[in-house]
Amino acid sequence: MTHYNPQVKNPGLAAVLSFLISGLGQIYNGEIGKGLLIIVVQIINGLLTMIFVGFVTGAIVWIWAIYDAYKTAERINANAGGAGRLPGPPRPPR
Repeated sequence: MTHYNPQVKNPGLAAVLSFLISGLGQIYNGEIGKGLLIIVVQIINGLLTMIFVGFVTGAIVWIWAIYDAYKTAERINANAGGAGRLPGPPRPPR
């Protein structure tokens, strides 16, 4: 039986959440302040698209948020002690 550790995070899910809404992956990882800051920065970038600067800065922050969410989830799993296995079907015996 796989024992679920509530601190274990799914890096793929964190990345997808940040892909959909920048900062959401950070919030999923428990970094609420960082996630909210990224959301605010992206709102400002949205306003800056009127002068075309936001297209560049928005894309940079978006890509960084996806990468950061993924790597942070991996780091959380590494620090959780153990393999950081997520719940799922049991592995067949060898």
